[in-house]
Order: sequence, then structure tokens, then C-alpha cells
Amino acid sequence: MVAERGARQDGVERGTVSLPARDTATGEFLAGDLAGLDNRDGLVVFVHGSGSSRHSPRNRAVAAGLNRAGFATLLMDLLTPTEHASDERTGRLRFDIELLTVRVLGVLDWVAEHPGLRDRRLGLFGASTGAAAALGAAVRRPGRVSAVVSRGGRPDLAVDRPELVRVPTLLVVGARDREVLELNERVAARIAADNEVHRVPGATHLFEEEGALEQVARAAGAWFAHYLAEPTATSS
Repeated sequence: MVAERGARQDGVERGTVSLPARDTATGEFLAGDLAGLDNRDGLVVFVHGSGSSRHSPRNRAVAAGLNRAGFATLLMDLLTPTEHASDERTGRLRFDIELLTVRVLGVLDWVAEHPGLRDRRLGLFGASTGAAAALGAAVRRPGRVSAVVSRGGRPDLAVDRPELVRVPTLLVVGARDREVLELNERVAARIAADNEVHRVPGATHLFEEEGALEQVARAAGAWFAHYLAEPTATSS
């Protein structure tokens, strides 16, 4: 398990992470990018899906917005290089929600052991099928995860019983992504914790429309600011 601090870029301190994929016999590692390590607010771990990776321009744009809002971010690859190459050919692993969830849990366990990160409140940001893995991890680590944000996600793939989700959850969906919007609304109605479906006007599934990702970043930042904020001491 390696975490190395790198240079500052655009005023943000950055570093790299390399974690062993413990559930494989190949000895390969999962790579990640840390940013905003000098920010004082919580840590947001990005959970990619549907063939994406830590290099996703959409997730990196949202992460940059969260860095500016005061959060540290960790963008992890959940597939090894060999698995990613296989998934590019078959498209199978991106829908293996159990595998992705187990990998997210491994990242959470690493964060819990890292001196520079373990005391931070933790949020998960999941996109597409990664949102299902984020919710699955939140169900299994409810005391560790403080909030979840889903972007164009498939929460219906996460758990058979959404009422088991007891972590505040924001479901961000493009208003024109009608099928996914309907799926998110159905799940939201059954989640036991605080939740909201945030519709981005005019946006489709990939949020490629002008200004759409900025709206995602603002909505996610507001959600995390509320639920990852450290409690203030009150005088008796």
C-alpha cells in the first residue's frame, strides 16, 4: 500500500496511490490519484463504472470542483490493468457489482489505515454502475461512510432492499435521461436515510451539455458540505 505526495498543480496538492488487488492471484495493483490533501474538509472517494477509470474527464471535472470547495478527493481504478483490458473486450466486469463493491471496501479499509486520511469524514461519489458499488459499500460500512452522491447512476443494481441504505444519498440525474431518472426515483422512495433526487435541467445521461457538470459539482459539493462537516462543539 503506497501513497506518495506529488507536486502542486493549479494550486492543489496532488499524490498517487497504489493498492494491491487482494482478491486476485496476479499480484497486480489498483492505481489512484489523490488531490486536495491540504484541504481541511472531508475526503470524497470516486467510484467509477461502465468501463471508466480514474482518468474519466467527467469525474475529474467534478473532483476539481470539489477540491475548490475544500474537499480532498481520491479517484481510484477498481479494475487492474489486465481486468480493464478484458473489460474493454467483453464489457462484463463493469457490471460485476459485487467485484466493484469489494474493491471499494478495500479502498475504504486502506483509507482507515492511512494516517493522513483516516480521521476525515468520508463521502462516496459513484457514476453509472459505480454508483451501485458505492451504495453497496455504504450498506456494508454504514459507520464509515457519511454520505453518497450518485451521478447518472444505477442504484437499482446495488441492493435488493434499498431500505438498507442508511447513509444520506443524493441521486443526480439528467432531466432528459428519462429511464435512469425513473429508476432513481423508484429507489429514492425506498431509501431509509435522508435522500434527494436532483434533476439537472436539459442534461442527458453523460452530462455532456454545457454547464451540466458544473451543476453536478455544485450539487455534490453542497451535499458533502452538509453531511461531511465536522460537528461544532456547543457550550453547556
